[in-house]
Amino acid sequence: MINIDLKPMLKGGISRYSLCVAVAKRAREINDAAYERKEKEKYILEEKPVSLAVEDILEGRCTIKDSEEIKKY
Repeated sequence: MINIDLKPMLKGGISRYSLCVAVAKRAREINDAAYERKEKEKYILEEKPVSLAVEDILEGRCTIKDSEEIKKY
């Protein structure tokens, strides 16, 4: 289980909901890309897709954009 500090990930007023959705979408992208490569290589991920997605967001390789509707709440 990942146990990280959310404060760096929520900078700029990003909502927790948007963070959750962004991590889930990025994890699906990572998993799908690994699955597509399985014909060329083995379908093996050394780390879990969610862990990789969180890393991508923390290191700034992915950005999160809140919609205006979510920012109201």
